[in-house]
Amino acid sequence: MAATLVKRRVIPGFGLTMGFTLLYMGLVFFIPVGAFLLYTTTMSWDTFWSAITQRQVVASYKLSFGGSLIAATINLVFGALLAWVLVRYRFPGKRLIDALVDLPFALPTAVAGIALVTLYASTGWVGQYLDVFGIRVAYTQLGVVIALTYIGLPFVVRTVQPVLEDLEAELEEASASLGADRLTTIRRVIFPALFPALLTGYALAFARALGEYGSVVFISGNIPFRTEITPLLIVAKTEQYDYHGAAAIGTVMLVAAFMMLLLINGLQWWTSRRHG
Repeated sequence: MAATLVKRRVIPGFGLTMGFTLLYMGLVFFIPVGAFLLYTTTMSWDTFWSAITQRQVVASYKLSFGGSLIAATINLVFGALLAWVLVRYRFPGKRLIDALVDLPFALPTAVAGIALVTLYASTGWVGQYLDVFGIRVAYTQLGVVIALTYIGLPFVVRTVQPVLEDLEAELEEASASLGADRLTTIRRVIFPALFPALLTGYALAFARALGEYGSVVFISGNIPFRTEITPLLIVAKTEQYDYHGAAAIGTVMLVAAFMMLLLINGLQWWTSRRHG
């Protein structure tokens, strides 16, 4: 009887769907990544270490990882605020703003890069006014951060928004009726419920920014040691037929991104377990 109940609980076609899932993941992710790592193992340690520790490569690491962390942090704050406004308030143009949030998903990254240069160049619509105060955006590290912030914003908004929609406003009213001020309500009621979603959005925005190429390549200027990002350096190595160098740099990016995502997901699991 127990065996019959167990069998009835299994979704029909589970074996077929699981097999298709594993096949799809293998073709799309496991086999390419495995082949990439296997190719990297054909290099000697001295060759690998020399490729990943060149001054130009280290400078690109600092910009790519530092810029991605800054952009993801900015999106964490303002993405959460934007999601809060879209969920909690009604105002004219709300649907338009909600649709514009997904623009980085639909707009080709190269087009986004050209648009950012048009806006923030010293003769651009916005850049000409910033240039008066000595603030340069295009072809600087600030421009790289702006581009990475632009492409990562939807990940935070779309991750936090459904959680806010499920978070009943009555909980905030109950907290206020019990004498809690707004700061206490945010800290004790709202933030614990949003924290896992915020971490997920932060991780997605960081991972997306870390691998971004199209929008950054136009606004950065690709100046070695200053505005050259690691993905661009990998492309340059490939064009120079330095496949070992490109693979070595890509391996560092892959491992670092995986460790970052593992850390964030572990923190998310710990938080979810702590709050039940």
